[in-house]
Amino acid sequence: MTSSFYVRGGKPLEGEITVRGAKNLVSKAMVAALLGETESFLTSVPDISDVRIVSELLRVHGVKIERDKEAGTLRMDPSNVERAHVADIDAHAGSSRIPILFCGPLLHRLGEAVIPDLGGCRIGTRPINYHLDVLRNFGAHVDKREHGIYITAPDGLRGAKIRLEYPSVGATEQVLLTAVRAQGITELENAAVEPEIEDLIAVLQKMGAIISLRTDRTIVIEGVEKLNGYRHRCLPDRIEAASWACAALVTHGDVFVRGAEQKAMGTFLNVLRKIGAGVDIHDDGIRFYDTGEGLSSAAIETDVHPGFMTDWQQPLVVLLTQANGISIVHETVYENRLGFTSALNDMGAQIQVYRECLGGSRCRFGQRNYNHSAVVNGPRPLKGAEITVPDLRGGFSYLIAALGADGTSQIHGIDLIDRGYESFRDKLTKLGADFWEE
Repeated sequence: MTSSFYVRGGKPLEGEITVRGAKNLVSKAMVAALLGETESFLTSVPDISDVRIVSELLRVHGVKIERDKEAGTLRMDPSNVERAHVADIDAHAGSSRIPILFCGPLLHRLGEAVIPDLGGCRIGTRPINYHLDVLRNFGAHVDKREHGIYITAPDGLRGAKIRLEYPSVGATEQVLLTAVRAQGITELENAAVEPEIEDLIAVLQKMGAIISLRTDRTIVIEGVEKLNGYRHRCLPDRIEAASWACAALVTHGDVFVRGAEQKAMGTFLNVLRKIGAGVDIHDDGIRFYDTGEGLSSAAIETDVHPGFMTDWQQPLVVLLTQANGISIVHETVYENRLGFTSALNDMGAQIQVYRECLGGSRCRFGQRNYNHSAVVNGPRPLKGAEITVPDLRGGFSYLIAALGADGTSQIHGIDLIDRGYESFRDKLTKLGADFWEE
């Protein structure tokens, strides 16, 4: 682990970087390989810690992995899937929540699955009961024991009719990975329909799954007896692309993000255009730059797709500290995602958080005493400070703030950013950032 990461801010980021496959798709596509009877081949795979974690989890379950980090390719052979000890799973999973998504595929392949206690970023409750309830609907037996959760399906898994209280991405992924080989038809209402979900559906269809996505957020899956492997190129990471966009704008820079795709980033690009940021869209990427005319304030509300993505909120808040006027942010997806703003205030920002719903609509957090709305007053000059990374997206947002601040910032826990940002140190160097590690 790195002891300290130092950033001397105030230098515009300029140049070109490349984003590869989306963190929120790659790990799920890797899990899907367990369902096939032949090998799968994934391309545009980023070199991030989540990929390393899932690779090791697949290995302890008997999957052969061949990976070329430089080329971004991954070959997975699941022909000899086997049971794994909970201690081995726990050792490789660390703080990742990905083991819960192994359950459906392992139940089909082995008749049982085991998961350790789950970690993940502390930005909200993110309960696993959604996942366990989904598995029970398919006929799985869930047994909570001292060292983890043991799940069995002695009578096999059967299709079910499921309606989610909230269109959870994780629960939708769980249904897809479980239903494709369950007996009968599964109908999932109020499903998540993020681009990463659509790409996972594309992966499963390549394997032989029968899946229909309706316009009312309903997904219908007809179970099949067997699936083959797949060949798939991951969709680009729209979160990483947006994060570098905000870094370019906060530092008054000019960055071309090769691989960024307009289609998946439309809502984000609309916001940037409204506040006066420079955006040039090309077939092979998007240029983000400071126009020199200043930024305007904005009112945004996070929501499930096609709304404004919650993972875009934190880097955008840093950008809004440099906009003229009062901006309003209403977070409706994770109740504790605005906790990172206190460190920004220590750096000179002026952000107030509120329990009330300050967006255009009332949300599920409005009566639950969560500080889920923010008022950002700008522009405010930022100054270097000593800060600690709270979570993946908040951590990169602190890095953005440090890059735009006057003076030197000392950041602790920077390695957490490796979970979702490929080679971010090399990219900072390419863009001319002034940083070092001790």
